[in-house]
Amino acid sequence: MNPRLFAVTGPRRERTFVLADADFLIGREASNNLFLDDHRVSRKHCLIRREGERFRLKDLDSRNGTFVNDIKVDERLLQPGDKIEIGKSEFVFLVDEMTAIAPESTVDLDESELEAGSTLSLKTTDSVYLRSSQTPDGVPLAARWARDLHTLFQISMAISSIRSLEALERKLLELIFEVLPAERGAILVTGENPERFASAFFIDRHSNVQPFPVSRTIVQEVLREHAAILENEVMRSKAFSGAESLIFFRIESLLCVPLMVLEKALGVIYLDTKDRAVRFNDGHLQLMTAVATIAAVAIRNVMHLEWLECENMRLQENIDIEHDMVGESARLRDVHQFIAKVAPLESTVLITGESGTGKELVARAIHRNSPRAAKPFVAINCAVLSEALLESELFGHERGAFTDAYAQKKGKLEVADGGTVFLDEMGELAPAIQAKLLRVLQEHEFERVGGTRPIKVSIRVIAATNRNLEEEIKAGLFRQDLYYRLNVVSLRMPPLRQRREDIPLLAGHFARKYADKSKRQVHGITAEAQACLLAYDWPGNVRELENAIERAVVLGSTDLILAEDLPEAILDAQPPAESASLEYHQALREGKRQIILRALDQAKGEYSEAARLLGLHVNNLHRLIRTLDLKHAAKKER
Repeated sequence: MNPRLFAVTGPRRERTFVLADADFLIGREASNNLFLDDHRVSRKHCLIRREGERFRLKDLDSRNGTFVNDIKVDERLLQPGDKIEIGKSEFVFLVDEMTAIAPESTVDLDESELEAGSTLSLKTTDSVYLRSSQTPDGVPLAARWARDLHTLFQISMAISSIRSLEALERKLLELIFEVLPAERGAILVTGENPERFASAFFIDRHSNVQPFPVSRTIVQEVLREHAAILENEVMRSKAFSGAESLIFFRIESLLCVPLMVLEKALGVIYLDTKDRAVRFNDGHLQLMTAVATIAAVAIRNVMHLEWLECENMRLQENIDIEHDMVGESARLRDVHQFIAKVAPLESTVLITGESGTGKELVARAIHRNSPRAAKPFVAINCAVLSEALLESELFGHERGAFTDAYAQKKGKLEVADGGTVFLDEMGELAPAIQAKLLRVLQEHEFERVGGTRPIKVSIRVIAATNRNLEEEIKAGLFRQDLYYRLNVVSLRMPPLRQRREDIPLLAGHFARKYADKSKRQVHGITAEAQACLLAYDWPGNVRELENAIERAVVLGSTDLILAEDLPEAILDAQPPAESASLEYHQALREGKRQIILRALDQAKGEYSEAARLLGLHVNNLHRLIRTLDLKHAAKKER
């Protein structure tokens, strides 16, 4: 074991310091084991203490801190290859000649300049695999070229189905190692900042220690020039004489190719070896250039897929809310996202939309997903009470405030303190109550009816209306200043006809709900009944649909909801274009008419006998006669 620090940058650059002492002090004083003439370094900056076979780094309350692998530390047990940053100096902790010099989560990029030399370079567009079916000499493809093309095919097939970036990079390097004599390989993918890498994956054929040093200059030149670099005389080449990391680790040969997508460099594939007997050749360069072209597209696609999955998870987390709404339409998902955004806030919310669209469900969902969820949710319908009663209901009253005020009573606003107040049918408020409510929104206080003492409350107000408040303002029926106070954040609930895809889900939900209540077995809704539900415009929205399904469950006589179980208004609606054809429904309706008329004829007009022949309850037969408009024809049969 040969523990030491190798200085990569700083005033002691390229020097190696053996950690022989039990305590190895580093700082700006000359008495330290390692003296650093750097004003950013404290006099006693840090120490490295030996603990048997392990070494612990401890910061000595330095002014600018000590960093290990780019993380500021107070104390850290060092691992081989850790990068230590002290002031403007960077050191690598080494224990033997084969240890890597970069931390696991970073890429150590040597900053040295690359001199001009005889290094072999190849642009992606010049690859013979991508340009023609012949060698540069015009000779037809030989056995080696055929083998390389087979390798390209194998790589293309192997990586096409991989959906993880790390798995893709691992598989790609493993396949490259099967055909190239590289000892180590890395795939570096750039991010938004070309100076940093969004992804870096390493493999060492003979060791599990990773990652390893890569020359930043080489990588940047490959990225800048969009050209591959091959060098077999790294240790003796003038072009690489300044590449410290390559020289330090005795790299003999290297090959670096760009990952190109639509004329843009996505990253590089880097290969090297320390074995002097191994040489990369032009065939390897040609093959890797083609491999990189195939791999670049796969890497870009996988990165995009991972981004989409992360974005989907983020959106799902954003709309992971508690609610009682049923549906999966895009319009309803927009409502869910709105709830997720406004629930954590304190802003007043105004919900508009037609009656029966579920405005109160939205209000309850906002409350349940807010910090006030543990406090009361108080709903008040402003349309069902007279002005005097509503004022008392909202603000409460003092004893003796009016004739029947025998005792003090707290109002709904006071009861909801700390929680949420839902004001339904807000447009029905009388002007006097509007003025008092405006004060609540502005000052968070009010007075009981007949009282003089202001009462402070902490409430969130959610208001709802089916009226056009802007038109009400023009007509002088609603205060403009109150409207502005309420309309901080607004949502318009979509009518049911604009989210028809939710109708089957809602209908099934209500069928189960009322089947449980009425203790009936209802196993579903027939296709014909579903078509009728989809054809109807639902002016009463979800509330009307719920009432229709409740009626069908209560009046139905089979374990399925039939079309004839639905209200007549729904049956009169024409089926939409996307449902079964109009001719089919007309033929089905006419067939039912003929069957019932035939049964009445056989029963000589007796409804009970006709019902027995049809296997129906007599009440069900009456309903069918009424639904199919057979009353006149039935009288003739009698």
